Amino acid sequence: MASAEHEVFIRRDAMAVYLYLMDATNLPHWREAVRSVKLVQGSAGTKGAMYRKMVAGRSGLSIPAELEITQARPGAEIQFRVTSGPSNRSGGYYLSTENDGTRLRYALEARPEGSFSFLDRFGVLNRIAQRRVRAEVSQLDRLKDVLELQTVS
Repeated sequence: MASAEHEVFIRRDAMAVYLYLMDATNLPHWREAVRSVKLVQGSAGTKGAMYRKMVAGRSGLSIPAELEITQARPGAEIQFRVTSGPSNRSGGYYLSTENDGTRLRYALEARPEGSFSFLDRFGVLNRIAQRRVRAEVSQLDRLKDVLELQTVS
C-alpha cells in the first residue's frame, strides 16, 4: 500500500477551509486531474454524501470515479474513500486552528492498481502508486493559493 501526507498553513479560519473542502464540487479548482464533480447521493457536505467525479485518464479521456464522505467533524476533519473508478484510495483532511489561520494536513492511501498487482514481486506497481499519491497530496499547495486569494466574506 502506498501512502503520503502533506501539510500547509492557510490564512483562513478553519470553518471556511472545512466548508470549502466539504463541497466536493470545488475539487476541479485545485486538483489537477479532476475535471468535474456532481452530487449523486445524500446531502451535500455531510457524512454519506456520494459524488461522481470525472477524472483525467492515462489516455486523456475522462473516467468516472465515485467518492464517498465517510467521516465529517465540522471545522476539524473530513474522511473519504473512492468507491469506484481507476484507483482504490482513501484519505482525509485534518484541520487545526492557529492564531491567524488553519493548519491543514492531507493524508492519502492507495492500493496498487492493475490486474497483475498480485504478481508484482519487485514492487513496481507500489512505487508507481507511491509516486502518484505523493503528487496528489502535494496539490494541497494549490488549495492554499485558491483559498488565500478568495475574498474573505
